[in-house]
Amino acid sequence: MSAGANPTRGEARSDSSGRPSRSSCARTAPPCPPRAASAVPASSSAARRKPLTCECMMIPGRYRRHHCNGPAKCSRWPDDRYNAAVPDTSMEPVVEAAALAPQDAVCDLLIIPVFEDDDLDDLPDLDEATAGEVGRARSTREFKPKPHALCGTRAGGAAWKAARSALAGVGRADAGGVDRLRAACATAVRAARKQRAGTVAVLLRGPLGGETAARAAAEGLLLGSHDDRRYKSQDGDEPPVRRAIVIVAARLTPAIERAVEVGSTLGEAANRARELADAPGNVLHPRLFAEQAEALAGGAGVGVEVLDETAIDRLRMGLLQGVARGSAEPPRLIVMRHEPDGAARSPVLGLVGKGVTFDSGGISIKPAEHMEQMKHDMAGGAAVVGAMRAIGRLGVPARVIGIVPATENMPGGRATRPGDVVTGASGKTVEVINTDAEGRLILADALWYARELGATHLVDVATLTGACVIALGDAASGLFGQPDGWVATVRQAAERAGERLWPMPLYPEYDEQLRSETADLANVGGRAGGACTAAAFLKAFAGDVPWVHVDIAGTAWTDKASAAQAKGATGVMVRTLTELAVGAPGW
Repeated sequence: MSAGANPTRGEARSDSSGRPSRSSCARTAPPCPPRAASAVPASSSAARRKPLTCECMMIPGRYRRHHCNGPAKCSRWPDDRYNAAVPDTSMEPVVEAAALAPQDAVCDLLIIPVFEDDDLDDLPDLDEATAGEVGRARSTREFKPKPHALCGTRAGGAAWKAARSALAGVGRADAGGVDRLRAACATAVRAARKQRAGTVAVLLRGPLGGETAARAAAEGLLLGSHDDRRYKSQDGDEPPVRRAIVIVAARLTPAIERAVEVGSTLGEAANRARELADAPGNVLHPRLFAEQAEALAGGAGVGVEVLDETAIDRLRMGLLQGVARGSAEPPRLIVMRHEPDGAARSPVLGLVGKGVTFDSGGISIKPAEHMEQMKHDMAGGAAVVGAMRAIGRLGVPARVIGIVPATENMPGGRATRPGDVVTGASGKTVEVINTDAEGRLILADALWYARELGATHLVDVATLTGACVIALGDAASGLFGQPDGWVATVRQAAERAGERLWPMPLYPEYDEQLRSETADLANVGGRAGGACTAAAFLKAFAGDVPWVHVDIAGTAWTDKASAAQAKGATGVMVRTLTELAVGAPGW
């Protein structure tokens, strides 16, 4: 993240045998002492995991061949539960669709969406089934059907098979009801865990009875189930919801079933992106981020290529290299390709995501307060990985390229200094005024590369500026781009996906603020209009192709839990990017 934000690598010497000296590695603390091979039981998952050659960098929960020989687990780090390359799906329910009368739903908790001025006349037996609790709650105004409002009731009459029911407020019966239904389902499934409900059902009724509502309900059920406990030593007291049913009163059509499948896929992909963004910096560094992308996107049938520091140097990506110089961890360029058979050669959607796995600010170091949140500074890259996973799993009939430049931004003896001039792969030179404005540098090289690979339309996603947080808060992401038609297309995709993007200007005056007496561009343009000058910088590397920049600095994570959202990463933009790819034939 750039300056102004509220943050709310040496060679090893060898001994006479030609092997690296144990005490001479300049890239890590002294390696752990050797361990007997029997220290890792042959039957354990650790023993089955393929050990990787030591590169003088120790990764939590990963087994390496160290200079001390043998597969040893480094004593510096905790045990194998820290392996962030394994997604945690244990908290997520299996979501299915069913055509049932609400009375016949066999579940621990039945969620009933309720609108304002809703008389529930389609559920005449509900009050009796709940022993009068529904009528009392409504007559005493204990329950008001506002968004996120939830009123749990017990089951009374034997005619209803649900153990409990809950009224979930969705506000007015208007076009925004679908988004409120998604939030209501997320709220309800989080509440269901507190009630130890193993099976949850949501009833689609009234205006919320079609395919769009079915998809939103499935998304909400998955999003609300997310509870990242990978770094806890003990399991939580609340068991997960294992099964979720989206109930339609009418006939179950293939379109409804497909909508639930799509919603489940999008919810799952967003949760994987949240796990990536929530991973601590010592767990998810650039190389492990690349491994994650291979597992998540590659596992969905997307082609994945990871370019190491040698390949990055060969491409002359001096902007990415300049940011990475201060870190002991080498950068990676993650390239994902979705090229289904029969897809048209054009358009080709290029998705670029900022992948700074930890941002200290570099030499222009950030304040200590809230710096721990900078593990989230790769949320844009996580969104691209999550979207590519969803695109692959859904079999979207469009060509999509996803690129994530992954690096740390750290101070160090080799770090880029304020005043340095670096040259990007495009040939443009940049004077680095502030090393904490690093995201735009790595995105610039990635945007150039996306065009080199044939992208005809570009979208980049990044936690780029604190200025965008000041302007929009956490209510919307900033939307910049050109031409206006492409900006409108992206915004419409976001509206269909239930995510907010707010248009921001790209006036010529912002270009003037980036002028440098030393190089082609400066990487910052002063405090005024910081979000706009950052976008103007990226515009210089997008070329003539339609391009959009989305600043998610205010929406990528939340500092506190809410009724519908756990504290941490939100998975924002996964749904929008996928929706954009789905609509590619209509651009």
